[in-house]
Amino acid sequence: MWKMIVAFALFAGLALFFLSKGGDIDMSGEKHGGEATHAPAPAAAAPAAPSSAATPASTGASASK
Repeated sequence: MWKMIVAFALFAGLALFFLSKGGDIDMSGEKHGGEATHAPAPAAAAPAAPSSAATPASTGASASK
């Protein structure tokens, strides 16, 4: 029985540790109305298009024909 109590205490301690390290965690439950705001996801940066790398390869291939 004492092993179960020690295991529960360790598990609870680990859970509190991870929750405290998690940052902004809202444990208040489900929200409705004005307080239920969701922040928009940040826009991902568009990858740069290879402009000069594709041009010499395509001109070289057409020139060799």
